[in-house]
Parts: sequence; structure tokens; C-alpha cells
Amino acid sequence: MKNPDFAADRALAKDFLSNFADPRGEPKYLNILQDVANRKIRAVQIELDDLFHYKDVDEEFLQRVTENTRRYIGIFAEAIDELMPEPTEAYTVDEDRDILMTQRVDEGADGGADGTDPLQRMPPEIKRFFEVYIKAFSKVTPLTIRQVKASNIGQLVKISGIVTRCSDVKPLMQVAVYTCEECGFEIYQEVTARVFMPLFECPSQRCKLNKAKGNLILQLRASKFLKFQEVKLQELAEHVPKGHIPRSLTVHLRGELTRKVAPGDVVEMSGIFLPMPYYGFRAMRAGLVADTYLEAMSVTHFKKKYEEYELKGDEQEQIDRLAEDGDIYSKLARSLAPEIFGHEDVKKALLLLLVGAPHRKLADGMKIRGDLHICLMGDPGVAKSQLLKHIINVAPRGVYTTGRGSSGVGLTAAVQKDPITSEFVLEGGALVLADMGICAIDEFDKMEESDRTAIHEVMEQQTVSIAKAGITTSLNARTAILAAANPAWGRYDMRRTPAENINLPPALLSRFDLLWLILDRADMESDLEMARHVVHVHQNLESPALGFTPLEPSVLRAYISAARRVIPSVPRELEEYIATAYSSIRQDEAKSNAPTSYTTIRTLLSILRISIALARLRFSETVAQSDVDEALRLMQMSKYSLYSDDRQRSGLDAISDIYSILRDEAARTSSMDVRYAHALNLISRKGYSEAQLKECLEEYASLNVWQIHPNTFDIHFIDA
Repeated sequence: MKNPDFAADRALAKDFLSNFADPRGEPKYLNILQDVANRKIRAVQIELDDLFHYKDVDEEFLQRVTENTRRYIGIFAEAIDELMPEPTEAYTVDEDRDILMTQRVDEGADGGADGTDPLQRMPPEIKRFFEVYIKAFSKVTPLTIRQVKASNIGQLVKISGIVTRCSDVKPLMQVAVYTCEECGFEIYQEVTARVFMPLFECPSQRCKLNKAKGNLILQLRASKFLKFQEVKLQELAEHVPKGHIPRSLTVHLRGELTRKVAPGDVVEMSGIFLPMPYYGFRAMRAGLVADTYLEAMSVTHFKKKYEEYELKGDEQEQIDRLAEDGDIYSKLARSLAPEIFGHEDVKKALLLLLVGAPHRKLADGMKIRGDLHICLMGDPGVAKSQLLKHIINVAPRGVYTTGRGSSGVGLTAAVQKDPITSEFVLEGGALVLADMGICAIDEFDKMEESDRTAIHEVMEQQTVSIAKAGITTSLNARTAILAAANPAWGRYDMRRTPAENINLPPALLSRFDLLWLILDRADMESDLEMARHVVHVHQNLESPALGFTPLEPSVLRAYISAARRVIPSVPRELEEYIATAYSSIRQDEAKSNAPTSYTTIRTLLSILRISIALARLRFSETVAQSDVDEALRLMQMSKYSLYSDDRQRSGLDAISDIYSILRDEAARTSSMDVRYAHALNLISRKGYSEAQLKECLEEYASLNVWQIHPNTFDIHFIDA
């Protein structure tokens, strides 16, 4: 390639900025420059896509821009200096800067500084109040950190990864300004690296003629600083070859790009890949070795937080259409991991985990968490890990970890020495990285007891308190925990009590809103169905027809983000109903010989959280009784596999059991009547269906035990 003519390229850049029009026919970059002149924005982002579509730009120019990006940022900045329009609106004056600039221009006009001395000539950077970024092609597939080689040095590259550490935003000197005590001139020193050697003697012509060694004083108010942040970007787990450690790359964010990312964000960054030379003694020791870093030009988030989610064109219509569907709750649930057979109620619970309830903060500062915590306890081979992986895929922020491979420090926070400043810094663990998202912990039962205690505080207080190496602080960990565990002996042992099988301390169990027991039972019909389903998925790489098209994860994210904006309230008329339901659960537990769960006041809060999440799914401002009933049903169904076995052992079939439930209710209320809706609610809590209730009503009506109302199906006991 022939040597580039930078003057011609500057003219082409100026022509592009002046004449490029957006799809509506408006001058795109001239409008941006006008906003810069009016001090509304500070960043001018030049997109390679626009350069590609501009008529006068050839492939050679594009190649030069991508392969020598640092130089072409300067060329575009010079073109912008020439094109910068006058401000059309009044703007707030940055006093220090604007007054100094006026003085400098006046002094230059008076001839106070002779223009012959390069160090006295004002560098263009100090006049600019904008930054120039060049954004890579949007259609280019991002590279992994492993694929960036020495041949990419100086080029514009696009990399994807997860942010593991962010430094504080610090000022970085761009132009150092000195004043000479002898001649009074301003001396400018451009700083291009992270470190620089300050000037001590005045290099101006006047001081040289007078043979005076003028003492220079650094003027901090007159110097120009940039916001600077250093970020560690690590490879995504799916890009790491088996048996390798994930690689990381240092990224420098400057100016307006700072504070765009936080630890745990999965991002796509485009920037210039550059070497970082060593200075001083380290340079002598390093020899020819140099570190590399990426100077960021643009940052794109892969999965935006629910709060930042912006609905695209047709997504709002799609959500409105879905919201009107009466069966949306089960459709959304069945769209979660459609390749996994059955587990409908488990999927409903996981959907509610994604939606969650709003966090409540009381007047005195006390917080009530809104995140749901779910533990899936079950036999091997019931697709627990697959469900966890899928939920992490759908959630905008998700961290997946396993019990054996996690230490207490890895889950909470580690204290490390910062290589740049040599001070101790906190590096967040999995729970802190999953802040405002979901942390999935597989093999929960195989964790060391000491490591498991790290989770207690996170689950209820949603903070991680640290007191290590002189750092005493509290980190936010507002995360929903989804754990998967096997029973104590690998498989659930029916001869032992549930408490022996579950083998988790009661303090931890009570913190889970739903503890789901999934047992692998041998049943001819369901086993046949499952086998057919698995073979179909294996053959066609898709799930069998569900009767509707499963929703894409992106649509699920959009629907959930819209639902999370609703903040439902619990109406007064439901207070008594919820209180009665809670007290009856406590009574049932007190009566049973071997309780399967420990009901505490946390259970009542769980009922409220699940009810509010259900109301959010309907975009309703108030919680309905049906939401509370569904919450109670889910709590009951989570232990369903245990209850069904108890019934078989007690010799009661479903019909007899339903009759005994209704008879006990009539005796409790001292009434001869039981309303059908109330009866359905009672039996659904025990895991029975409406079809079984109707069968029971018919059977006992024929035995003349009760009478059924022909229209409402209400029950009236015949007094014996």
C-alpha cells in the first residue's frame, strides 16, 4: 500500500462530515457538531458503517482508518476543528476553562507569545472540548481475547467478554501547562502516555537569550485532564478451550466512555489494540517484552439490565398482544427451556423468580427483599442443571457456579492488591457480580459448610459484609439465588424422613421461598411420553409441538422487563384471607407427625412475594385473590411428590381424601355449606385437580351424603 497523503485524507474527512446525510436526509454529523458547539454533548462518534456507505470513500481509505486508527482520530479531530460551527444557544460557562482560553487568545493576538517556539504554541487538544471516537462495523463478528494477535497492534478490533474489575475514575493529564517565573510565558507539554517527566527549566527563546534558567510552575487549573478508568475484560466461559484458564485484557476507557460498565456486565467493546511500554527500572528488567491494552472506542452491552431495556419497534405491540392472552402465565412458563419435558409447575416458579417482587424500603431505613430464592432438590437426571443454565441464558445478568468449585471468598469478595496503585482493592465474587440479577449455584449440597454460611446474609439482607486487611465495608448483592441440590444419599430415600433427606440446615431452608422436591418415579405412561419427547428432541434438535410457538429468550426478556416496571399493592380485603391461609398451614404442620417443611413468618413473606410477581405478569396494580391461591398452590405443589406417597401409604385414594378435606372444613366452620370455589382452593393446595373434585362430588352426591347446587356446584351437607 502506498504512503498515505494525510492532507488529502483530512480533506476527504472534512467532506464526509459536511455532506453525510442520515436516512431522513438530514446532515448527521453537522447536527452532532452543532450539539457539541452548544455544549450538549462531548463525544463525536464516527461510524465506519457511515464511511462505508459514503459515495466518495474508497476501500483503501477505510483500510487506512481501521489499520492506523490512532492517527486517523487526529485527522478527524483536525477536520472537526475546521468545521466547528458557532453556538446557536446559550450554554453554561465552564469558568476556569473559558476565561483562560479567552486570555490565551488575547495574549496571542497581542504578540505576547512569539509563534516560533513549538513549546509555546498552543496544542489543539487544549482548545477542544470534545472527544472523537471511531466505531467499528456493526456487522463484524467480535473476536475473543485469544484471537487478538500481534498483527492487530494499532488496528481497530472488536472484542467480547465479561467485565471482572473496574478501577475508580481518575483524572489523566492530557496537556500539562507551566508558567515561567522569569519570562511569564505559558509552556505546554502534551502527555501521550500514562506517565510523563515534568519540565523544570523554561525552554522559551527569551530565557535562552537571557541565559536565565527560568523556574517552571505547573498550573493545574490551566492544564487539561481527561476522565480515565481501567477495566479488566475476561473471556466468556463458552470461548475458553477445555482445560485452559480464561484470558483477560486490560481496557482503558477515557472521557465519555467511563462509568459505562460494572463488574459482571457482558459487553462487546471496539477499540485500538496497543502496546503498553514499561518505564524506568521496569523497562530495563522487561527488555523487549511489552504489555498490551485496548483503548476503547465504543461499548455495547449484550444483555441490558431490565431497567435499561429499551423496547424495539414491534416489541411493544408484541407485549400488548401477549398481555391480552388469557393463558399468558402458562405460555411464558412453557417457553422456558421447551426442550425439557414436563416440570410445568417448576417452570412457573422459575418464571416468577425472573419477574420477582419490588424491593420495599420502610421510612426508618429497614429493607424488605423482593427477590425470590428457589432451591430445586431432586434425584439425579431430572434436568436440574439444564434448567439452571437456561435461566442464566434468559436473565440479563446471571452467574452460574457449582458448589464444589466455589469457595466462600469466591462467592462473596476477595481482597487483592491492585497492580496499578499497589493498594488493596475488593474484587467481587459470584454473588456480587450477579447484583440485580440471578446467581445459580449447582451442586449446592456438595458445598463445604463454612462456604455455605457466606450465603446466609446475602439471602436475607442482600449485602456482603467484609472485614479483611483493614477494609471494612458492605457490598450490594441484590441477587435472586437459584440453587440445585441432590438429597443426602444421592437419591431420595423414602424410608427416611424429609429432614434427613434434605440435609440442609433449617436456617438456610427457611430463607428459600420455594423448596422444590422433584422425585424420579417409575410410571409407565409418563416414562413413555418422556422417552418419546427426548428422542424427538435428539432427532430434530427442537421440542415437539406445544400447541403454540415458544417465545424467544429476547421476547421473554422484553416481556419481563415491562412486567418489572409494575409495582402492585396488596388490597385491604385480602389481609384476612392471607392471614387465615398462613395460620392454617402452621396448624397442618403442627398436627403432622413428620413435618416436610418449617413454616416461619418468612413463608408468609414468600406468599406475598409470589402473589405480587403473579400480579406483575398480568400488568395489574393490585394483587387478586387468584394470585394468592396460585402462590399457595405452588407452595403445596413443591412438596407434591412427597404427599402423594404419604397418601398411598395411608391407604386413602384421591376421592376419599378430598371428601375428608371437605368434611373437616365444614366441621371447622360449623356450617353445613361449602362454596365450590373455596372447596377447589382447599383441594388444589393439597395437589388435587378440579376433575378429581367433580368426581368426588358426583360419587358422594349419589350416596346422598351431600347435595350439589345445579348451577354454582356449591355443597350442602345433609345432616345425619
